[in-house]
Amino acid sequence: RQRRLLLVVVCVALLLDNMLYMVIVPIIPDYIAAMRGGGGTAGPSAPAEGNGSGGGNRSLLPARYPPASGGNEDVQIGVLFASKAMLQLLVNPLSGTLIDRVGYEAPLLAGLAVMFLSTATFAFAENYATLFAARSLQGLGSAFADTAGIALIADRYAEEPARSRALGTALACISFGSLAAPPFGGVLYEFAGKRVPFLVLACVCLLDGLLLLVLAPPGGTGARANMPVGTPIHRLMIDPYIAVVAGALATCNIPLAFLEPTIANWMKDSMGASEWEVGLTWLPAFFPHVLGVYVTVRLAAAYPHLQWFYGALGMAIIGASSCLVPACRNFGQVIIPLCGICFGIALVDTALLPTLAFLVDVRHVSVYGSVYAIADISYSVAYALGPIVAGQIVHTMGFAQLNLGMGLANVLYAPVLLFLKNVCQMKPSHSERNILLEEGPKGLYDTIKMEERKG
Repeated sequence: RQRRLLLVVVCVALLLDNMLYMVIVPIIPDYIAAMRGGGGTAGPSAPAEGNGSGGGNRSLLPARYPPASGGNEDVQIGVLFASKAMLQLLVNPLSGTLIDRVGYEAPLLAGLAVMFLSTATFAFAENYATLFAARSLQGLGSAFADTAGIALIADRYAEEPARSRALGTALACISFGSLAAPPFGGVLYEFAGKRVPFLVLACVCLLDGLLLLVLAPPGGTGARANMPVGTPIHRLMIDPYIAVVAGALATCNIPLAFLEPTIANWMKDSMGASEWEVGLTWLPAFFPHVLGVYVTVRLAAAYPHLQWFYGALGMAIIGASSCLVPACRNFGQVIIPLCGICFGIALVDTALLPTLAFLVDVRHVSVYGSVYAIADISYSVAYALGPIVAGQIVHTMGFAQLNLGMGLANVLYAPVLLFLKNVCQMKPSHSERNILLEEGPKGLYDTIKMEERKG
């Protein structure tokens, strides 16, 4: 029961993190109007004005950056949306190492505290600088809360298929946040003011932190003292199997991260899409994403030795769907490849996140902070570059070339996952959990047991 409640705490933290990014979007046009001298107090815009997400918080809705008369404001908005992922990218190596040393609960609690501070700052922000500070604070909190939360799930659900099922639940909560945040933020912003959505999220974050304190007080049990020392993150990064998985996670998220800031303008220019069509483009993709999580969890339970194949299949689907996007000529057509992209991402994420934990179990030490920091770095690379780089690529090379390049990258990377084909045949070493603190045997019985394990 305790680990199920801890799973709820982690899922709520991931949900809040993703919703916080999405809720900020309706107030962005007000700040743009203020920077242009329009006052910025004309009331909120609908959620259709733009949505986005980033980092270990994958979004299913596009970030539509308002057009500006000059390039400077576009750059400011792009930097604002990318700042969270940028800070996560910088902090994750440190947060992963700290999590391995102090355990999972204290960093998770610290991350929730920083997210609470970030949410409160969003509520009372009155200018671009404050928004930027709040956005960056969220990235700092996410670097600890997301990484520690996923690592805590992997630690508490050490056996399969329970681990895949628990991680799949966390991924589903992330995508649900993408669906729920725009109407949640838009309705509250319209009828109660811009501060109310953030204050509600801050209260939920506070309650989540209090529940974590009740369930697993940081340092209260002394359990961390009996756990082995984790493998340093730089050693995990050079592990070829982990490197292949990290590359797959980054590559599969590039289409989503690069399409978010570019597809809205392309739809308006190429097919004359209306505001509501632009706003609803990514909403249907939520359902195939959840379906992909469910299918992968069920397949992994029945055929666990084919995890690499599910990931490769997902990358092939992503690649084919990306190449089809420029060929679409109306709103109904463009929904199909976007659903394919999100379905493929669900296959890759749900198959490979448990694989990272298994690789640490069989090749290193069963401590998961650093390995999931590497996963978060992979996501952050895509989402830090997306808001800044994607527009420049479209401007210089074209939207079709951007999609063909992303699709080709995924299709070419899919066969690389064959390298993971024999991972399931690896056998873990039992010594790190059964012989604590690397102590040698102290009696005849322990010596016999050690020899049996070596045999």
